[in-house]
Amino acid sequence: MSRVVQFGKWLTRWFTVVVVVWAIINFFLPQTSMWAKSYTNYFLSIILFGMGMTLSIEDFKRIVKMPLMVIVGTLAHYIIMPLLAVALCKIFHLDGMIAVGVILVGCCPSGTSSNVMSFLSRGDVALDVSIGLLSTLCAPIMVPLLMSGLASQYVQIPVTKLFLTALEVVLIPVALGVAVHAIFGNRVQKVTVALPAVSQIAILVIIGVVVSVNNAKLFTVETAMVLPVVMLHNLCGYGLGYLFSRLMFKVYPKGFRYAQQKAITFEVGMQDSALGATLALQAFAANPVVAIPSTFFSVWHNISGSVLSSWWRRHDDDYAIAADSQHGEHSSAKTPESAQPAAVPSAS
Repeated sequence: MSRVVQFGKWLTRWFTVVVVVWAIINFFLPQTSMWAKSYTNYFLSIILFGMGMTLSIEDFKRIVKMPLMVIVGTLAHYIIMPLLAVALCKIFHLDGMIAVGVILVGCCPSGTSSNVMSFLSRGDVALDVSIGLLSTLCAPIMVPLLMSGLASQYVQIPVTKLFLTALEVVLIPVALGVAVHAIFGNRVQKVTVALPAVSQIAILVIIGVVVSVNNAKLFTVETAMVLPVVMLHNLCGYGLGYLFSRLMFKVYPKGFRYAQQKAITFEVGMQDSALGATLALQAFAANPVVAIPSTFFSVWHNISGSVLSSWWRRHDDDYAIAADSQHGEHSSAKTPESAQPAAVPSAS
């Protein structure tokens, strides 16, 4: 098991590079991952089952203990990112299934990689995990609802298929994972230490499938604008998430302090792109191009999140800003317990 843990740490460190290399392999050798086309929902279920196994009753209690911040953060995510996706599609004149793919990734819940970025930047990881959990649990309702309202202008949205797929790959695996944790308690830690490696391998399989099935369309005139749009989507999500959290600080300064502002910034800007790709391949099977924006997002938001978290940490060190400061003012107080890392599965 120690070798698996070491491999997981290595894969986490070099994940972005591995993703790029893996994507190149599948681009030139599309048969590499084509076998898994019909099984992407199972691979995502494995990831979310693992997420459920890392959750305890305390994680759910935390939502009850800080309902305002968790609910507000979740609402911000589900308002800012979908509307931002629609706006970018209009600005860059995206149409058809490509626009549907951009909006789909915008309607997804926040990705678990935001938990890692929040920890690295000394943000409030507990709040980050709570918002991510609530947004994920809401996904089977929110994704079909938002897609039917925002993307139906481009194509008829299979609302029922989206709902059933999200229910199958999100709620059921998470619920089973939580049940396993509740039954076996701390004994699940013998297994959860391997989750980073398992989760990232599952993500690689999903990315490989998307690249393989879109081999002929990945770099065409039709998809030329997807990468810059995805980059802007993510970066604007960070910016608007941070501005929103600063505004909430003026309304409720006790709850939306500096560490919470960092958490909300990452929670708004980072998406569960693996879910987006899986929903695209399952609900829009005849048009796999819908999954391309989610795949690009998966690579890009890990790069941007790492850069932003590193910059934020260095900035705070340079200006002697403590993690528990009100709004980024100089302080020498100790980093609060809420900013300590929580057990989470690998980035998606």
